[in-house]
Amino acid sequence: MRSPSLGLALVGAAAAATQLSAIGSRGDRVNNVAIIGAGAAGSSAAYHLQRYAAQEGVPINITILEKTEHIGGRTVTVNIYDDPALPIEQGASIFVAVNHILYNATKHFDLPFGSLRDDEPGDITAIWNGNDIVWQAVEGSSWWWDVARMWWRYGLAPYRAVQLVKDVVGTFLRLYEEPHFPFRSLTQRAFELGLHKVTAITGEQFLAEKNIKGGFTTDIMQAATRVNYASNLAHIHGLEAMVSFAAEGAMSVAGGNWRIFDKMVRASGAALLRNTTVASIAFAKGDVEPGAPRKYIISARDAGEQTADAQELATAFDNVIIASPWQYSNIGAAEGVLKHHIDEIPYMKLHVTLFASPFKLRAEYFKLQPGSKAPSNVYTTLGPDEEAKQGPDGVGKTGFYSISTLRHVVNPKTHKREFVYKIFSAEAVTPEFLSRILGVKVPDSFVGSTQEDGAPAAAVEPISWYRPHWFHSYPIELPRVTFQDPIIGPGLYYTSGIESFISTMETSALMGMNVARLIADDVAGKKREPDTMPSGQDAKGESPVLQPDEL
Repeated sequence: MRSPSLGLALVGAAAAATQLSAIGSRGDRVNNVAIIGAGAAGSSAAYHLQRYAAQEGVPINITILEKTEHIGGRTVTVNIYDDPALPIEQGASIFVAVNHILYNATKHFDLPFGSLRDDEPGDITAIWNGNDIVWQAVEGSSWWWDVARMWWRYGLAPYRAVQLVKDVVGTFLRLYEEPHFPFRSLTQRAFELGLHKVTAITGEQFLAEKNIKGGFTTDIMQAATRVNYASNLAHIHGLEAMVSFAAEGAMSVAGGNWRIFDKMVRASGAALLRNTTVASIAFAKGDVEPGAPRKYIISARDAGEQTADAQELATAFDNVIIASPWQYSNIGAAEGVLKHHIDEIPYMKLHVTLFASPFKLRAEYFKLQPGSKAPSNVYTTLGPDEEAKQGPDGVGKTGFYSISTLRHVVNPKTHKREFVYKIFSAEAVTPEFLSRILGVKVPDSFVGSTQEDGAPAAAVEPISWYRPHWFHSYPIELPRVTFQDPIIGPGLYYTSGIESFISTMETSALMGMNVARLIADDVAGKKREPDTMPSGQDAKGESPVLQPDEL
């Protein structure tokens, strides 16, 4: 698979279309599809569109435009000490066994799994509320002992929570199957499956409704929503709260999860234009045959030349898939292109800091007695006297969402063993904070000299390697019952609307697969039963506000 420059692509895409049009099994003209973004959704869309088109015997020409050099979107892998033999995830780190698209892709592409953490016997994983450690588990201890302690402290709440998660996730998985797949309206599918009742209220309300209350929700469930979505239970809807707790069978790909999406792009046979910023989408000029849909023209520029004029790609596209959040794309849409308004969803700005140090975490920082063994991994929740707030203000007195000890490595300069840490926080990590958690002075100039683009600062003891970054990682998942439709114009599709429903690598890949199926069906003239109108909706498709007694 080649990755041509934008200049070559202006004529290359048209040539590829001409070539493919001659080999379509039905003798039909080629259908040109542009995908904007090579993240989970865009990569999945390309991969599945190629497969579905082959099944239907229709010729498809796919062009992917990616504004960075990177395939995989929010999956970001960096190398400890800049050593390619020591890759580590800074972006989307794990997926789970029920993530069918990602898991099946690892098998299809023969991608090996990597270790999530280098835990050792006796390592402690703790949940801390800023004052007290409210729960901890010791690596190597008996599973039955941990279960017994959980039941002794929280009664039936853990059992009820596990069963509830299985039930909700099981219902969601029906979206992968006919007649629920593919879908032209996510809102309608949510109503059909009853999932609107889960998204309409907060995780806190949903759990209380199912008689799961008290310390288990604030200690355990809230720690899960914070580490997974940087949100407290009172400010995340019930469906996403359940997803936060569905961590059974967590896994990652050796060398980086981005490899899944790289393999998908390669298998699709798409022309990939890296470092290409899309400036605008407009209708192609010229006469259109009666009843024929209008085609789209995309204008783009090299990502490093933001002041340069955008150029039109030579190919006119029958379909365009916008596979990245619209609000961050800076794409202009010509008049009439967007038939449906695209919702702007508030995203969390999450700081993810990786660093290596010869020092372990300091027990006293977590209010433990001097000489006590400090936890290796710390998840946080709110203290009993704290108000659960929304967004970054909700981090509370702990000041961070999690600190994990991911790896044990050998410093190439000192040849001594060190620990690699990962911190999730609402604000950028400071030298003062690092000094307090490690119990050793970190110079003020250390973090301050780090470049804004995430380039590592010079090695300074007691930190030998440092790599900060921030992401618009996931939406603030507030309760709602309507969601963005994937079809926003004739032949124009949008994948990020699923983010306010569930935000994961897998669900982005699901929406990519969904729009791929819709396009393949439309090109092949394949008709399916239309999405049904949920009971209680009016003729305009607007959902009434649910009352508490309806939930």
